[in-house]
Amino acid sequence: MNDFAKTLIFFGLILITMGVLAGFFSKVPMLGKLPGDIFIRRGSFTFYFPVATCVLLSLILTLVFTIFGKK
Repeated sequence: MNDFAKTLIFFGLILITMGVLAGFFSKVPMLGKLPGDIFIRRGSFTFYFPVATCVLLSLILTLVFTIFGKK
């Protein structure tokens, strides 16, 4: 199998994993509603940017990859 096919399979598996995790994390209380998340609603316009949630997930993923990434 060539490298391009392997890359497509790899990214497909990542997308499937992200979809499963998104379904799981939608049921976690307070995730996406942390202090520091920006939520603006004005009339029919809604803007949401989860700053604190992104930082928290980044820290958790950094720790996981640091711990399990060592050989």
